[in-house]
Amino acid sequence: MAVDREQSEAFDDFVAARRAAVLRTAVLLTGDRGRAEDLVQTAFFETYRRWRRLDDQRDPVAYVRKVLVTTHLSWLRRRSSSEAVVSELPDTGHAGHADGVVERDRMRTALATLPPRVRTTLVLRFYEDLSEAETARLMGCSVGTVKSQTARGLGRLRDHLQDTPAPDGASRQETH
Repeated sequence: MAVDREQSEAFDDFVAARRAAVLRTAVLLTGDRGRAEDLVQTAFFETYRRWRRLDDQRDPVAYVRKVLVTTHLSWLRRRSSSEAVVSELPDTGHAGHADGVVERDRMRTALATLPPRVRTTLVLRFYEDLSEAETARLMGCSVGTVKSQTARGLGRLRDHLQDTPAPDGASRQETH
């Protein structure tokens, strides 16, 4: 289906408004900025191909999120089990924001230790603030699976963060 000039401009505006948020979600899902950029490009490409129908009938943000998750999970199924993400995401520090940067890095590192489907569940539930039902729909699983993966993932994050000392100068909040 061809997209006319007006629809193309609407799509360009949509991408400009949502790209940063979609990229942040993709980085959290993949744990790797390069892979996340590829994932975002694929998600926007697939959205563009269906833009005419989405513009009138569906929420384009929900569609991009669905493509992002299904593509990510599809890539995981195809990827060799021996392949591992080894690069770290650099954070640039700003005066007065060091504690926040350190804590975000600790959380990102902790998320990377989780199995991919558990990490995907937590990103969708808590970063994207989706309901259990919406998360289950996007991941193609039951609400019970989302609940168990959420509980398992939060427990593993809690254990990892408690076992990993905060670097000097970073505040550390204990969970009770």
